[in-house]
Amino acid sequence: MSHAAGYPRKILGASIFLLTALASLPGCSHYSGVENLTGPEPKTTEYDVIEGLVYTPENWPQTLTGDLYLPQQNGPSPVVLMVHGGGWNSRSPADMVWIAEELAGHGFAVFNIAYRFAPEYTFPAQLHDLQVARQWLATNGSRYGLDTQRVSGFGFSSGAHLIALLAVVASSDSDLNQPYGGANTQLQAVVAGGTPADLTRFNSGKLLFQFLGANKQQIPETYRIASPITQITPQTPPFFLFHGGMDSLVPFSQAESFHQALLQKGVDSGLLKLNLRGHITSFLTGGNAVEQGLKFLARQQMPEASQ
Repeated sequence: MSHAAGYPRKILGASIFLLTALASLPGCSHYSGVENLTGPEPKTTEYDVIEGLVYTPENWPQTLTGDLYLPQQNGPSPVVLMVHGGGWNSRSPADMVWIAEELAGHGFAVFNIAYRFAPEYTFPAQLHDLQVARQWLATNGSRYGLDTQRVSGFGFSSGAHLIALLAVVASSDSDLNQPYGGANTQLQAVVAGGTPADLTRFNSGKLLFQFLGANKQQIPETYRIASPITQITPQTPPFFLFHGGMDSLVPFSQAESFHQALLQKGVDSGLLKLNLRGHITSFLTGGNAVEQGLKFLARQQMPEASQ
């Protein structure tokens, strides 16, 4: 299936009126630790989509698939592993199509994946899914013209939590690398929006209880190790964070703390605050954040295109 760049599909569940009204709000962005990324745009291209590629091993508890977006260009393409949100228990890769199309139209291959849901599957099942997806890219990338040495991540909400956790764990000696992680699951850069980075700072509500399997008082160590902020090392890859300044589901303080923790370890990190945005609206009207995230990924993964 071929697609022309710059022709995004309809955002699922979005109100056109809401998107138009919110997009016109003034004073929408504030940058911390990173400039407003500017410079020449990466070359726009057409792309193909291969839907429903199974990435899990035959004996996996649930067969999982991803949609692979392949730019029509010469030479291996850098890859973005994309993970949707939904409280670890719902939604689908369809939510991320508009972002996948934007990235693919600018020369990035994208693997937009499904993963197992809570409460049927509890942590670390979802991390294991991402680890085998990254392993699948390492093993099968050459077949599809992918540059498996240039793999980054993009996620929102619980998807941002999972892609951030994958990145920090793979670049550390964490026990969470066993049995599916390790060097072949490393990422070179991450864009994460609305990230719950420190689960220990939340009350043990329904979502976290279902995801982790018990409340914080019962399994405090699980809440700690499942928090990306606790796994950062100097080897953690660069991050670009974006977050709604009025987010009441995942407070903006989560992004601030994560950003500062990355910087304290010597990791490159940028934080884009979307003023007048809550959790969902920072995704539905996150065009500027996606644009800045794309430029960040281009600088990390396509230095020749972003000079």
